[in-house]
Amino acid sequence: MTWQLKKKLQDIIEEEQGTMIFPAGSRQGFALVYPNTYHVGMSNLGFQIIYQQINQRGDTACERLFLPDKKTEPEYIRTNTPLMTIETQRPLYEFPLIGFDMTFEMDYFNFMQILSLGKVPLLVTDRDENDPFVLIGGPCATFNPEPLAGFVDICIIGEGEEVIHELLDTYYQGREQGLTRREILYNVAQIEGVYVPCFYQPSYLENGQIAAINRADGVPMQVKRRFVEDLDQYEAQTVIVTSNTEFKDMFLIEVARGCGRHCRFCMAGYCFRRPRVRSLPKLTAAIEKAKQYRSKVGLMGAAISDYPEIDILCKAVLEQEMLMSVASLRADSLTETLVQSLAISKHKTITLAPEAASIRLRRIINKTITDEHLYDGIQMAIAAGIPHIRLYIMIGLPFEEQEDIEEIVTLAENIKKYMESLGSKGKLTLSVNPFVPKPFTPFQWMPMAPMNVVEAKLKFIASSLRQRKNIEVLVESPKEAYVQAILARGDRRLSSVLLMAHARGGMKGFKQAMKANGLKEEEYLYRERDEKNEILPWHSLDMGLDASYLVQELGQARAEIFTSRCADGCVRCGICRK
Repeated sequence: MTWQLKKKLQDIIEEEQGTMIFPAGSRQGFALVYPNTYHVGMSNLGFQIIYQQINQRGDTACERLFLPDKKTEPEYIRTNTPLMTIETQRPLYEFPLIGFDMTFEMDYFNFMQILSLGKVPLLVTDRDENDPFVLIGGPCATFNPEPLAGFVDICIIGEGEEVIHELLDTYYQGREQGLTRREILYNVAQIEGVYVPCFYQPSYLENGQIAAINRADGVPMQVKRRFVEDLDQYEAQTVIVTSNTEFKDMFLIEVARGCGRHCRFCMAGYCFRRPRVRSLPKLTAAIEKAKQYRSKVGLMGAAISDYPEIDILCKAVLEQEMLMSVASLRADSLTETLVQSLAISKHKTITLAPEAASIRLRRIINKTITDEHLYDGIQMAIAAGIPHIRLYIMIGLPFEEQEDIEEIVTLAENIKKYMESLGSKGKLTLSVNPFVPKPFTPFQWMPMAPMNVVEAKLKFIASSLRQRKNIEVLVESPKEAYVQAILARGDRRLSSVLLMAHARGGMKGFKQAMKANGLKEEEYLYRERDEKNEILPWHSLDMGLDASYLVQELGQARAEIFTSRCADGCVRCGICRK
């Protein structure tokens, strides 16, 4: 029954603090959607940041919507009830603006399902003047929205705190002037950081490669990524407190944004460069606020241990008699104060990310940490009373050889011996994931390793370490990684594939949909792109990097040469010159 579905949403609100609900009709509506469950979506700090920004306006009420869980979704289907927002249980199709936070490619299938269950026309071409505008933002929208171009009216490229207000102002102005849907889209396309796919049409060569991207008159040749210069101008911390998230006991605070480490596989390091940090006074004020709601602070950022005043920040948390957790650590910037603070906060595992075991492969991917950095970090952790170690490792990296895989086994065995020599009886966990090439990285042109090769390497690592006590190997599904790789570097033709896959049950219908649309998986996965001449699907987007920079970095990788991290006065990638 529909009333039961509404009651379930109302029960969610009862367990929240900070929810913003406005009287009916007092503001324009904006549906903010995370294409996964409430538990996952409310763990995303970026989602909460945009929720707050929109609601701070006097003219817009932002309401949240999530993918129903597996028990609830069939009831929506059985009763033909459209998906509803949490705040007012209003049907999705009634909102004039629907914004999705697209963080992971595998959520594209959920994106389709939400629009369908929300009774919103899936295709842009099927929407008329009375239908909602569908927007996407987040990492996937920033680096390559093309696979979703058939379903999306507007894409926010880059960071959203400022551009969302310019977009809403332009939309409301257009409505007041009585402009048509296309006229509003044209005006929105003039905003820096806004990409409107319908004004950019690719044409193709016989071999399936892009011949040109034809744009409508008057829209930018390339859409520049938006960038928040001063993070202190915008709060970035938990807005709605709830226990029904992955971080149920934590109040999240963003410490920094972007990364200047130049890891050649990492999209975030290129699309969100340059690195910026929040001031210590702003962070200590956020910690004081956190104490009103939670006993634990979650510090968020690309590399928390790189924060210039990390020791002072840790002490500030502990002085408030609170515990802390961190999103990520770098083995070469760990401090004893940070590690001890994590131990005091009852952490039992410290996670480090060498990504590759061999020094040769670390040079290729520009991961500058050494084995000595790893051992120093492990020694600090064990000395502080943290018994377990987790290492993130990738396989199938460009220019990888069998010797590099064998060194993963050697590194694991050596680290376990070192842990035991320090008196630790803890577990060593290897989290091993297939490498996926991403746009706007030096490896955007490189092929994936064949799936059978990756599966053989995974089997070799697992079997080699199976008999070693207290070493655990966790593996991401290669099948999902390869679908993710197609979507990450895909072009606009994948919209037809996603539409057909949706009709056939989502991801399980993806392979058949590729074939039915005449597209070959191997062309997306295993073909090396021409870094000098080929037009890539995301060519209409500009991250601020010099055109030749990524090509140079690919050459550095081939030559096994490190690139130093960002520093004051550095202009080599071009971003800090613009």
